[in-house]
Amino acid sequence: MKPVLTFILVLTIATMATVMMSAQTEVSDTIKNHQLEEIVIEAPKVIHKADMDVYHPSQSAVANSKNGVQLLSNLMIPSLSVSDALGTITSAGQSVQVRINGREASVDQVRNLIPTTIKRVEWIENPGLRYNAANTVLNFIVQNPTVGGSLMLFTMQSLKNAWGQYNSSAKFNFGRSQIEVGGGYKLTEDLKAHRDYKETFTFPDGQTLTRNETPLGGRIDNSIGNLWASYNYIKPDTTIIVVDARGFIQPTNRLAYYGLMSTDNGESDIMVTDIQGDKGTRPSLSAYWEQHFSGGNIFVMDFRSQYYLGRTFSDYIESVYGYLTDIRTNIKDRNQVYAIETDYIKNWKTSRLTAGASYTANRNRSKYENLGGQIFHQRQDKAYFFAEYFRRINRFTMTAGIGAQYTSFLFRETNLGSDSWNIRPQASITYSVNQRHQFRLNFESWQSTPSLAETNPTPQQIDGFQWRIGNPDIKTANSYMLTLRYNFQIPRVYGQFGVRAFSSPNAITPLLRWEEDKLVTTYENSRGLQNVSLFLAPQIDVIPGWLMLSGYLQWRAERMRGTGYRLTNSAWSGNASLQLRHWGFTLSAQYVRAQRDLWGERISWGEDLNMIDLNYNWKQWGFSVGCLLPFGRYDQGYKSLSHWNTNESHIRTDFRIPYININYNLQWGRQKRKANKLINVSGDADQSTAGGR
Repeated sequence: MKPVLTFILVLTIATMATVMMSAQTEVSDTIKNHQLEEIVIEAPKVIHKADMDVYHPSQSAVANSKNGVQLLSNLMIPSLSVSDALGTITSAGQSVQVRINGREASVDQVRNLIPTTIKRVEWIENPGLRYNAANTVLNFIVQNPTVGGSLMLFTMQSLKNAWGQYNSSAKFNFGRSQIEVGGGYKLTEDLKAHRDYKETFTFPDGQTLTRNETPLGGRIDNSIGNLWASYNYIKPDTTIIVVDARGFIQPTNRLAYYGLMSTDNGESDIMVTDIQGDKGTRPSLSAYWEQHFSGGNIFVMDFRSQYYLGRTFSDYIESVYGYLTDIRTNIKDRNQVYAIETDYIKNWKTSRLTAGASYTANRNRSKYENLGGQIFHQRQDKAYFFAEYFRRINRFTMTAGIGAQYTSFLFRETNLGSDSWNIRPQASITYSVNQRHQFRLNFESWQSTPSLAETNPTPQQIDGFQWRIGNPDIKTANSYMLTLRYNFQIPRVYGQFGVRAFSSPNAITPLLRWEEDKLVTTYENSRGLQNVSLFLAPQIDVIPGWLMLSGYLQWRAERMRGTGYRLTNSAWSGNASLQLRHWGFTLSAQYVRAQRDLWGERISWGEDLNMIDLNYNWKQWGFSVGCLLPFGRYDQGYKSLSHWNTNESHIRTDFRIPYININYNLQWGRQKRKANKLINVSGDADQSTAGGR
């Protein structure tokens, strides 16, 4: 039986069986959470609020964790896929916006959290308008000493590859202030890889050409380093100030593939070299101010700036019998972004009003060194205004809001660009049947602005006859999503079941077309993507205190339409986690089947993964051994369904990596609440993309 079918069968049977057994042995809850502003569900593991699920870590989860990522893994939130070894947190194949006390953070910073300081974890699956375009939000509420501080050290090293992760952080507290410094480094060098690749071109006259690439090897280099420092000042219920500085450096991010190509028109023994990558630095600075006034009035301001200095490159070489096709793209970026947001919040006993405005300015300068040093400047401005109202009425809680976004693009050298206004409505309603059952209906919308690569009209050659040219006339795309969730809790089982409908009527997608003898990839506002999903996310105490199972299972059907095509796709995806605890040891196993995404004329998929890990904690120390991908083989890739170019690419690598992991943490001082940010302005410096297959 295929692994995905086994996974689906085991998860479904385990859920149904445990529900049937538990229905006959229901007991009262032991933890009750009382709040004035919202109705909450009484439960020992999770509290379902109107706009989030709140997890309070159990004593056993804290005792079996030595960092924040381990604690999150031990909470086994059903819809999350957490990997301490890879340093990743995802939900249904999508990225999760991670925050610490409301402040946007990296996974490295979560890893540097000491579990005993984490008081609760907020899981927000339907972020409001103040979270801008976040898919989902995971917020760690942390307390820190009044005096003293803490120290965290983490190292993970492969036993056979140049692969590992190393992190450290220190916090020092005095009175109302706290200073935090930290850093991390992810090592990935010379990881052996190869690519299986085959494609067929259809020319305008109906003739075809098939090219088949036999892999001869390759390598992956992807090392990343970062440093951060922050200052927090908090005067309870009066003033909060946060200043944060970060530095991100990517010394190497390089994919290199080598192959031997043959074609169906008789050519063979064509040596292919395909190298793509980038490297650069991203220093950033942010500042936050929150001021409380009488009568429940709050004023909040957040500022962020980031600078990107880097290089993107692509080398494609075909050689046969002395004939050489050598295409080299080298783009040097010097890009900046500045973003500011101000919000006004008014709280009443059973309601809340939030209104705000933000402005983001991107200034991009790209130097095409392969075009004789030609320079292009792009200006991008985005203004956003919104208002959101929350109200509780008996068992109902309701939120409604409206936002408006103005976006403008302009290339200085060509005077090409576009501007547009987009409306962003949002609404949700929650009904609590009783303390264990809840329904949530949520409607949300957001905008996706075109990237620098999608709008830059500078031609880039990909291979002997393929080119890529951006479209400066494309508009900001709109997306709409309607989700109905049913949350349930019975002894030994809790989770959710739901259905989700998504539509992006003018999604920005690639468009292939022939221009004389060139196959050009450009971009368009398509006729839209629509999909519908069914999902089940249970957590099951199979043997209370010993064995726990959680997972997320999704089936999705989708339709994509654009110029000259209409495509459909359906697929299963999800994850399953198992955890066995006894005698101070924790044995974990995880399986992930990546989501298969239809976008434009391409179906792409991420990493299908499995892993095992054995952990033991002793005093301030934590030790674990494990293996990534102990079963099966690594596969990541895509399939193009275009009439003009059908191809399929599979990235293969030796990802069966045994590793050891050592944690050390130490804390001193009394506990108090850390500064909690209510908003977090978004804005990242853009980056060019070099053309590649």
